[in-house]
Amino acid sequence: MKQAVPSVKLLINGEFVESHSQQWRDIINPATQEVLARVPMATAGEVEAAVASAKTAFASWKKTPIGSRARIFLKYQQLIREHMKELAALLTAEQGKTLADAEGDIFRGLEVVEHAASIGNLQLGEYAENVAGGVDTYTVQQPLGVCAGITPFNFPAMIPLWMFPMAIATGNTFVLKPSEQDPMVTMRLVELALQAGIPAGVLNVVHGGEAVVNAICDHPDIKAISFVGSSRVGTHVYHRASLAGKRVQCMMGAKNHAIVLPDANKEQALNQLTGAAFGAAGQRCMALSVAVLVGEARSWIPDLVAKAKSLRVGAGKDNPDLGPLISCAARERVSSLINQGVAEGAVLELDGREVQVDGYPDGNFVGPSIFSGVSTDMAIYQQEIFGPVLCLLAVDTLEEAIAIINANPNGNGTAIFTQSGAAARRFQEDIDVGQVGINVPIPVPVPLFSFTGSRGSKLGDLGPYGKQVILFYTQTKTVTSRWFDDEASSGKVHTTISLR
Repeated sequence: MKQAVPSVKLLINGEFVESHSQQWRDIINPATQEVLARVPMATAGEVEAAVASAKTAFASWKKTPIGSRARIFLKYQQLIREHMKELAALLTAEQGKTLADAEGDIFRGLEVVEHAASIGNLQLGEYAENVAGGVDTYTVQQPLGVCAGITPFNFPAMIPLWMFPMAIATGNTFVLKPSEQDPMVTMRLVELALQAGIPAGVLNVVHGGEAVVNAICDHPDIKAISFVGSSRVGTHVYHRASLAGKRVQCMMGAKNHAIVLPDANKEQALNQLTGAAFGAAGQRCMALSVAVLVGEARSWIPDLVAKAKSLRVGAGKDNPDLGPLISCAARERVSSLINQGVAEGAVLELDGREVQVDGYPDGNFVGPSIFSGVSTDMAIYQQEIFGPVLCLLAVDTLEEAIAIINANPNGNGTAIFTQSGAAARRFQEDIDVGQVGINVPIPVPVPLFSFTGSRGSKLGDLGPYGKQVILFYTQTKTVTSRWFDDEASSGKVHTTISLR
């Protein structure tokens, strides 16, 4: 008899509740095709209940002292640390990434939780005394109300932890919609957040697809939405939610380039390029999917291929170098793009389409794949492959390499490998990309700074953490005050705008 699988719950008003939905989706281990659980596509009524719960909770939560909110996140980061191994195993089972990478996923989110615990220092207003006769002016940063987050499959721990801790720490309440492909680790993190002391209604969770996303975009009680995911969905969310009067930040797709100059430390550059291209099976928006080899650096291709060949592909729980892709559909898409690259004339230096993993015949595996001879009009260059595929372009000068990157519509991240300070400075100044690495392959900033992808990779002005997120999750209120003593109050009436 077929064994029943558990169902993923909704979180509404502090209670984990079973959905009444008639639509459910299986959560599948991408290494084995085992069904781990099933997740509901929440009903319209369930989304409404989650938002209503958050709206009710906001009335008291916004008045909760900053120190009290901070102490919850101090406790929360402790609980995440204590459950790190458990969380990583759960993440690996449903998402596929290696155990080491899963811990990295959680840790980068944990850094934001730690920052949330001290966010009060960034929520300070401004004050000026006696700006006019007896008039003082000051500002306060007040929370917006109910906020929402829509998160992707590739970082089911880190990106939810980018969102709800910052929103809640600044006094808002939150409705989270995790990826329906791998929500289990997200829900375990939510359980720990409640254990840390987040009150009922302050954090709510609904699951679903397009209908739930649209409901979040349209709901009049949701004031701000943070999104991370594909450019197609992110563009839809940004325009639909903006038309509904909401603040929106969308971190979307990318085509990240690394320039490799011939003066770079060869061994370090090749190691970092290999790790950044193929780590997480290429399923990250900051993956280095294009390397622009300048001058004699093009002779390094055989060495790069050799390093990529040495990487071990396997089930995430066995802690190889890279695990499977998230789904059968993802594997088919990546393989199809590799086929298209061959058809368009690129040279397939390393082919990962037929990789075999002992003991896992049904896994969604694609091994490291490298194309040389790539041109900018090819599909493998123009599309975000989101798999372990590296495209190599060759040019003669740094200026040509910079021009290629600046002509690409995306602007999430870029890097240069060089030992020349002059070349690095020219690159930093001339490149039109939001996040720049100098001998750093994946330049995602720590939470003291903001995530600053640009151009086609981001819609909205403000980043999801760091100083910028305070402006996103708060409204600046300016107060101008004057206090009169009894003698001053008997002055004459003024009909002009001047305060003097």
